[in-house]
Amino acid sequence: MYGLWKPRVLGAWRIPANGPVILAGNHSHNLDGPMLIGTSPRPVHFLVKKEAFVGPLDPFLRGIGQLKVDRASADRAAITDALGVLERGGVLGIFPEGTRGEGDFASLRAGLAYFAVRSGAPIVPVAVLGTALRRGRVVPGLPPLRSRIDVVFGDPFEAGDGSGRRTRAALDEATVRIQKRLGEHLADARRFTGRVGHP
Repeated sequence: MYGLWKPRVLGAWRIPANGPVILAGNHSHNLDGPMLIGTSPRPVHFLVKKEAFVGPLDPFLRGIGQLKVDRASADRAAITDALGVLERGGVLGIFPEGTRGEGDFASLRAGLAYFAVRSGAPIVPVAVLGTALRRGRVVPGLPPLRSRIDVVFGDPFEAGDGSGRRTRAALDEATVRIQKRLGEHLADARRFTGRVGHP
């Protein structure tokens, strides 16, 4: 990531140095995941769609600790793998919008709340800005080489209400809290980096 672009990483010190952590990032471009993996001060394990595990990418993704998930069903093996990362005190990366979108956290799935409430791990919001701003001339599907991409980490927070409840209502409440915090962080990150009004 550092060789091809010019990432500016802000607030990495906010990620707890040890113990389970969930990084929750906005998702507007395919480069967002690799950029987070490449700039995080701790190894990050993402749930990656099973379709990506083909050819030479399969051993590579497994080798760097990424987790295969079948997005067409409730993949219990993937859920167990993700919880296992947190139980071992690792870092789980999640794009709570599910798939690439506007990257503004407008539509959150309940998966992030489930992992956070179930594990008790704090959530660190992350804003990746600049990956979808414009297309490069060399590789049209990627941002211009050597362009600046901002990766802004926010303050960790707890998703649950402290009761330990894991009911549907509790997860719905946690999702609302998470969406509010992630949205606030994204707005702050855009103002701080001067990217207000841009992805």
